[in-house]
Amino acid sequence: MHNKVTGKIFDYSNYLILLIVGLTTVIPFVYVIASSFATDAEIARRPFFVIPESVSFEAYRYIFSTNTFVRGIGVSVLVTCLGTLVSLALTLTMAYPLSKTRFFGKNAFLSIVVFTMVFGGGMIPTFLVVKDLNLLNSIWALILPIAINPFNLIVIKSFFQNLPTALEEQAKIDGCSDISVFLRIILPLSMPVIATFTLFYAVAYWNDYFNALLYIRDSAKWPIQLLLQQLLMVANVSFGEMSSDFINPPEESLKMAVVVVASLPIMIFYPFLQKHFAKGVMLGSVKG
Repeated sequence: MHNKVTGKIFDYSNYLILLIVGLTTVIPFVYVIASSFATDAEIARRPFFVIPESVSFEAYRYIFSTNTFVRGIGVSVLVTCLGTLVSLALTLTMAYPLSKTRFFGKNAFLSIVVFTMVFGGGMIPTFLVVKDLNLLNSIWALILPIAINPFNLIVIKSFFQNLPTALEEQAKIDGCSDISVFLRIILPLSMPVIATFTLFYAVAYWNDYFNALLYIRDSAKWPIQLLLQQLLMVANVSFGEMSSDFINPPEESLKMAVVVVASLPIMIFYPFLQKHFAKGVMLGSVKG
């Protein structure tokens, strides 16, 4: 079919459509990067460009000269690493027993999990719970309220159900306990799905700013995404401690530079881990 004229037209049409979609996705990133190296005057004069007329590093020099920005990156890295570990530990240890038919109360727990996918507690009740647990202004307020994603839990549970039961039975014959089977047999076989949801959780924690906006009052504990949100919302830039070399920081290029730096970690790691996405999700979605 692809050797025929109609087949070639179909292929070239697909290439053209994918090229247009790809350019539509990439060009805004290129503009943001180019604007971060441009001056405010050029940004105001030119509505769109991909190469700045004169390269300026003032925006990057400014943001890395402030303790606020560096501290925000540190908070985001801490929340992302710690939150991903906590979420994986809770999700895996909850999904494994729910995948077993002999687990007493399995259907009741699954009903609760599905219920949370449809109905949420709401912003105010959740805030009151976090407050009563004395988690306000704590890093744990950015982790525990979103520690387990119900969808991820169900997919991982389905993956565990698809694993051969003979492996577990043989391990128990050899004297392994349930915990040993989980740690020595199940987890090594689950690396594709673990890699997938590690990235899912890491991206969610890194991009989250709303929980910090609700629960963190101390600006010294703000993650980088909340700093970015505040910077984009406020017209007059007031971004932490100013360096003496930048009494009037570049406003527009500074916003673009913060977007670039805040997005850079995900942009670097995502292409290398994307191959695990489809494989890991499909492994756990054969049957529920």
